[in-house]
Amino acid sequence: MQFSARQIATLVNGSLEGNPDVMVEQLAKIEEATAGSLSFLSNPKYEQYLYTTQASIVIVNNDLKLDKPVASTLIRVKNAYSAFSMLLEVYNKMRLNKTGIENPVFIHPTAKIGKNVYIGAFTYIDKDVVIQDNCKVYPHVYIGDNVKIGNDTTLFPGVSVYFDCVIGERVIIHSGTVIGSDGFGFAPQEDGTYNKINQIGNVVIENDVEIGANTVIDRATMGSTIIRQGVKLDNLIQVAHNVEIGKNTVIAAQSGISGSTKIGENAVIGGQVGIVGHIHIASGTQIQAQSGVNRTIADEGKKWSGSPAAPYSAQMRSQVVYSRLPELERRLEELEQLLLTKELSK
Repeated sequence: MQFSARQIATLVNGSLEGNPDVMVEQLAKIEEATAGSLSFLSNPKYEQYLYTTQASIVIVNNDLKLDKPVASTLIRVKNAYSAFSMLLEVYNKMRLNKTGIENPVFIHPTAKIGKNVYIGAFTYIDKDVVIQDNCKVYPHVYIGDNVKIGNDTTLFPGVSVYFDCVIGERVIIHSGTVIGSDGFGFAPQEDGTYNKINQIGNVVIENDVEIGANTVIDRATMGSTIIRQGVKLDNLIQVAHNVEIGKNTVIAAQSGISGSTKIGENAVIGGQVGIVGHIHIASGTQIQAQSGVNRTIADEGKKWSGSPAAPYSAQMRSQVVYSRLPELERRLEELEQLLLTKELSK
């Protein structure tokens, strides 16, 4: 795919400085760009590369003042980072713009497939599945009975969606993710064995959610495990049965949320955070990476850290104290020795 500087300037509503007909066919970092590349400059720390880059076109801010001539064609915009992000989105949509049904696939006769849908080879779509318009289902995807998938949703290779699950519109699910596997439910028996508790609920994923690779979201025992609108989940996350994650919450990789825990809206949860079951996390909560949350967090908009998690400011003060423990021990021993000497001198 090739684009001229004039076309790009029109797309980002920018003004041109240089050759309007120069062509680009790839995107690149400004310090690594070669001829035929489009790059951008928004961070002043990288301004030095503007004068040495081989990029054919560079998007810059309107207020950038040049110290010397540049070889690249410049496109000036209000916000170079935002403009380049928009171009990345357009480029990605064009690159992933696949349609049609490849072979071999299995599509049950009762399944309903919308318009302009792409279904990759070796995909299995079971009975009563509904896939709405403009969806993309990449190769080796499994979609179980009675699954509903909304418009413009993308399932990348190797995704598995178990029966009865509901996925909204504009959802992106990356490779290897499993939606609707059984929750971890077992009843201990008198002889020390465990009987499986059948999980008959489902998973509901609302609109505009993105789920990273190799994440697992378990189906509810009864009812639904719910991922609310706008949630962003990283790779390698475990979401247990009957969990509910509130709107626009983001969770980083390798975190685990135990069963029936409810997380509020706009929470930010770092990597490798562990959260016990049957508690509530208030909206706006921020939890530092590698924290362990073992009780309900009721106050909204607070920061937490450590294991077990404590209020962030208290945890930071505690770390200062921990670092001074050897010195405090030495001073305590000196005080004890001083007191002992005074006692003996009486």
